[in-house]
Amino acid sequence: MKFNKTHLATSISLVLSAATIAPVMAQEAQKDEVEVINVTGIRGSMIKSMDVKRSSSGIVDAITAEDIGKFPDTNLAESLQRITGVAIDRSNGEGSEVSVRGFAGARNMVTLNGRQMPTTTGSRSFDFSNIAAESVSGVEVYKTSNAKVPTGGIGATINIQTSRPLSNPGEHTVVSAQVLDDSSTNEGGMTPELSGIYSNTTDDGKFGVAISASYSERESGNQQANVGTGWRSFNGLADQDWSGPYAEWGGVPKNEFQTNRPGEGDIYSVPQTTIYRFEEHQRVRTNAQLVLQYKPMDNLTATLDYTYVRKDEDTQFNDVSAWYGFSPSKNVWTDGPISSPLLYSEDYIENGVGLQDVAMGGGDYGTRDETKSVGLNIEWQVNDSLNLELDYHNSTAENKPNNEFGSSNNLAMAGFVRQAAATDFTGDLPILAVRGGNDIQPSDMIVTGSIFTNNRNKADIEQTQLRGEYVFDQAGSIDFGLSLTTAENHGQTKDISRGNWGGEGEAGMYSADLFPRKSIHDQFTDVSGGNFEDFQGIYGINDWEIMDTYFAFDFRGVRDEAARLLSKQELGDCGDSFCPSTNYASQVDRYNKEEMTSVYLQYNYEGFFGEMPYDVHVGVRYEETDVVSTSSVPVYQNAAQWQGASEVYLRDTPDFTFETQNGSYNHTLPSFNFNIEVTDGVMLRAAYSKTIGRPGYGDMIGGTILTKAGRLDGTDGSTGSAGLLPLESDNFDFSAEWYYDEGSYVSIGYFKKDVTNDLTTIDVPTTFGIYSPAQGPYRQEAQAAVGQDGDLQRQWIYDNYHEIDPEHVYMEAGNIIILGNPETDQQIEFNIHTPSNSDEDKGFDGVEFAIQHLFGESGFGGIVNYTSVDSDHTYDNFLVGEPQVAEFGISDTANVVGFYEKDGLSIRLAYNWRDKFLVSGYQGDVGPSPRYVEAYDQLDLTVSYELPQVEGLTLFLNGINITDNYKRESGRSELQVLNVTQQGARYNVGVRYAF
Repeated sequence: MKFNKTHLATSISLVLSAATIAPVMAQEAQKDEVEVINVTGIRGSMIKSMDVKRSSSGIVDAITAEDIGKFPDTNLAESLQRITGVAIDRSNGEGSEVSVRGFAGARNMVTLNGRQMPTTTGSRSFDFSNIAAESVSGVEVYKTSNAKVPTGGIGATINIQTSRPLSNPGEHTVVSAQVLDDSSTNEGGMTPELSGIYSNTTDDGKFGVAISASYSERESGNQQANVGTGWRSFNGLADQDWSGPYAEWGGVPKNEFQTNRPGEGDIYSVPQTTIYRFEEHQRVRTNAQLVLQYKPMDNLTATLDYTYVRKDEDTQFNDVSAWYGFSPSKNVWTDGPISSPLLYSEDYIENGVGLQDVAMGGGDYGTRDETKSVGLNIEWQVNDSLNLELDYHNSTAENKPNNEFGSSNNLAMAGFVRQAAATDFTGDLPILAVRGGNDIQPSDMIVTGSIFTNNRNKADIEQTQLRGEYVFDQAGSIDFGLSLTTAENHGQTKDISRGNWGGEGEAGMYSADLFPRKSIHDQFTDVSGGNFEDFQGIYGINDWEIMDTYFAFDFRGVRDEAARLLSKQELGDCGDSFCPSTNYASQVDRYNKEEMTSVYLQYNYEGFFGEMPYDVHVGVRYEETDVVSTSSVPVYQNAAQWQGASEVYLRDTPDFTFETQNGSYNHTLPSFNFNIEVTDGVMLRAAYSKTIGRPGYGDMIGGTILTKAGRLDGTDGSTGSAGLLPLESDNFDFSAEWYYDEGSYVSIGYFKKDVTNDLTTIDVPTTFGIYSPAQGPYRQEAQAAVGQDGDLQRQWIYDNYHEIDPEHVYMEAGNIIILGNPETDQQIEFNIHTPSNSDEDKGFDGVEFAIQHLFGESGFGGIVNYTSVDSDHTYDNFLVGEPQVAEFGISDTANVVGFYEKDGLSIRLAYNWRDKFLVSGYQGDVGPSPRYVEAYDQLDLTVSYELPQVEGLTLFLNGINITDNYKRESGRSELQVLNVTQQGARYNVGVRYAF
C-alpha cells in the first residue's frame, strides 16, 4: 500500500504549488495540479508568509514578495526586522546586519538559495545592504533546526530566495524608476534608482529565463559626537598623585575641585576625548542575476544561475576634537554607585602645562565590494519514491580600495590655541567648551600626522550539495544529503603613515582659502545637548565659550600642499608618504582555509492521534571541519620612538615573520521536531536541536599585529587562533499557533538555548624586545623636573641629553626624536587581544508573541509582535579592567505594523523598537569596558497607488525613519556617551510598471 498523505501534507503541497517562488530548501513529495488564485499586494504577501509558517516542519517565519519584483521594503534587513525576534544593526542609517533572538549577525547563517555565501568583513556576518530587494522573492528565517538545514546559525538560519522562471509560468516584465531624497546629507540633491525584471517560459513549460538588474545611487551623510577613545574607569579609591612619577593616569584627586566626588564604594569614569565628526557618503550599488531553467522531462529540472553584486562607497569626513591629557581636573559628579561627570574640565594655563591643541582631521577614501556567484542545480524525480537534487556553486567576494587615496585615511591637523577645555554631559549631545577655541585661525593650523591605508580582502567559497528524499510505501520518508564546502579568505593590509603627532612644519604654511569655517551646532538639528550655562561660575569657568567652529578643510588641497612643503619620505605609490601603497607584499598578509564536510539523515513520519494530524522529524547531522591559517606580519626595530606628548611609535624594519596554524573539530548534531494540529487551525510544536556557530574568519587567522602608535604606559595588539572551537548550543523550542482566518493568526512561543565554547577576548601581556623611551630614567627625571606634561618632558630630555646621548636623543626636521635604549629602558608590554573559547556555560531563554490580523474585506490589517530575551551572562558594569564573557546583541524587540489596501491604494505604517543592548566589551584604546547601544525606535511609511487608467502602473512613496530619530551609544552609564549619530530621514518617490 502506498504512503497516504494526511490533511496536513495535502495543505503543504497546495501552499507550495500556490506560492510564487517555491522555497529552495523544501522538497515536494507530490505535484498536484490545483487551481491557484493569486493574491498580491500586502495582503497577499502576509497570506503567503503565514502559509509558510503554518506548513513548516519547525518554527519558521517568512517574508514573501507582494508581487514579482516588489519586496515589502527597499532594504532586505529593514523587511526582516518586521519578523518576530529579528532586529537589525544599521550602518549609515540603513539596515546592514540581522540579529535573531538576540544573537548578532555573525551568530546567524545566511544563505542565498540554500548556498553559503562569501563575506569579506572578517566575520561571518552578511551585509544585507549589498542585495537589492527587487530581485528577491522571499526570505525564510529558520528558528529551529533540522538535519537538512545548514549549520552555522545559533540564532537562526536565514535563506534568501530569488526568482525562478518555471515557478511563475508565462511572460512577466516589471520595471521601476525612483528618486531618493536623503535628509542626512549636507550636499542635497536627489539620486536615481532603477530596476527591472523579465521572466518568460516556453508554452510547453520546458524552458524558462529570468533576468533581473538594479542600479541605485545614494548620497547620504551623518553627524556624530564621540568620546571616541572611550572612558577610563576607576574605583572610588583611585587618587591621582600629581607629584609621583607613576600617577594613575585619569584618576581624580580628593580635593575641593571635585563636586560630589565619587565615594570609595563607587565606580567612576573620566572621558578621554570629545569629538564632533561630519561625514558624507556616496554609494552606487549594482545587482544583476540571470537564471536559466530547462525541464526536458517532467521529472528532471536543471537550473543555471549567475549572480553579480557590486557596491562602491566613497566617504569624506572632517572632525574637530579636544583630547583630555588628565592634567588636574575640576568636575561635577553624579551620585554613585556608577558615577559620571556632569561636567569635566581641565585648565592648562592654570596648571602650567601650556597651550594644547584643537585637533581637526579630514579624510577622503573609497572601497568597492564585488560578489560573483555561478551555480548549477539539477533536480531529478527518479520515481514516485525517490527524489535527488545536486547543487553546486562557486562564489567569490572581494573588497578593495576604490580611491587613489586608499580604502581609509586620515590627515590630522591642529592649532595650539586651547587654554582650557570642558565637556557638559547632561544632554544627549555632549557639549564641548574650549577657551580660545572659537578664535582659531587658518594660520594656526599645522599637520600633526597622517595615515593612508589600503585593505584588500578576498573570499572564495566552493560548495557541492547532494540532497535526496525517499518516500516509503507505508512508513514515512527519509531525507539524506552530503555537503562539501571549501571557504578561503585572504586579507592584505598596507599602511603608510607619518607619525609626527606633535606636529611638523610651521603654522601659517597653508593657504587660508583651504580652511572654510563652519558651525558645529548648526548641523545637529535632531539632537540637543545639556545647558553649559548651568555650570557658569563654577571654579571660575564663566569665561569659557561653547566650541562652535571647525574647519571643513579641503583634504586634497591640504594633502597636496603638505606633500610639497614638508620633508620627503620615499613611501607610498606617490613617493612622498601622503598616499597609500599597493605593495601589499611588504606588510600584513593573512590567509585562512576552511574545509567542511557534512552528511545528514532525517526520518519523517505523519500520522494521527485520534482525529489530530501530526508530523515528526528525527534527524542527525555530522560535521567535520579542518582549518589552516597562514600569516606574515612585520617585525619592528627594538627602539621605539616617543612622538608627541603622549604616544610611543613603533619603527619599521624590512623583515617579516611567518606563521602557520592548524585546527580541526567534528560534531554530531541531533534534531527533533514534532508538530500536531490539536484542532482545526491550532498547531502545537516542540523542537530540540544541537547546533554550532563557527568562529569568525578574522578570529581564526594567526599572526600578531602590533599597534604602531600606543600610549606612553603601554600599547596593544591582536592575534587569532586556528584552533578555536565553534560555539555549541542545545536548543529547546515550544510554540502554540492559532490560524483562525485567512491571513490571520496568533502565536506564542518559548525558546531556551544553552551555549558552550563561547568566544571571549582576553588580554595576554607580551613583550617583543621593543624598548620604550617613556619607561626609563630619562622620563622619570623629566617628570620630577617639569611635571606630567608630555611636551615639557620631551623638551627637558632634549635640552639635557641631546649632547650626552645623541644616539637616542636628537633633532630631525625640526622635531625632537627620543628613542628607546635597551641598556636603560624597559620593554614595552603589549596587551595582545586574543580570542579564546570560554569554559563558562551561557543560558538564554525568551518568549515570542505575534498576532497578524486581516479585517475581512475592509482593506485594513496589521501585525503586532514582541520578543523578550534574557541571558544569565550579562556585562558586570562594576568590574573594572578585566575582559568579560557576555553575549552581544541581547535585547527585547517589538513591531507594530498597520496597513490599508483597497481599490489600488496601499498605505502601510511600520513601527520598530529595540531595547538597549551590549555591542562590545571594549572601548577605543582604554581596554575592557562596555559599549551599549541605547534603546532605539523608528517609524517607516509606504504609500502606493495603482492608476486605474493604466493597468499595471503604480506610483509609490517610501519614507524611512520619518521621525528623524538618532542612534546613541554609551558606557557604564548613559551619561558616559560614546557616540551620537544623527542619521535623518530618507524618502523614495517612484513609479512601477508591470506588464
